[in-house]
Amino acid sequence: MSIFGKIMSAIFGGSANATPPGGAATSTAPAGGSSSASASSSAPAAAPGAAPAQTVDVAPILDAAVAAKKEKLEWRTSIVDLMKALDIDSSLGARKELAKELGYTGDTNDSASMNIWLHKQVMAKLAANGGKLPPDIKH
Repeated sequence: MSIFGKIMSAIFGGSANATPPGGAATSTAPAGGSSSASASSSAPAAAPGAAPAQTVDVAPILDAAVAAKKEKLEWRTSIVDLMKALDIDSSLGARKELAKELGYTGDTNDSASMNIWLHKQVMAKLAANGGKLPPDIKH
């Protein structure tokens, strides 16, 4: 499973159906299908992936994960802390792999810039897949 897939599964549950980064939805509405006509026109903003079946409030899930760790983790601003809270490998190698999955084109040796980019991308992709983010999260 991809690292982003692990993040999605940890937040949305084991049945999370994340659209692959940069990928399109795997199922499309058949042309002329009357039952799917309303579904395909109801969410044009969700074109990169299928419309989420449910909205998941991300903050309480991650706050509970942080509380269980009994250490100060700032998941709202740090990709490393977000990954630690979810028991996902947060090593530089794992973050470089995540950067590759998500299409990072910058220098992966500049870990500070990469980490900021990763956090923004993960937040944006969580929101695109049905995650409800707190207003203080910019994505």
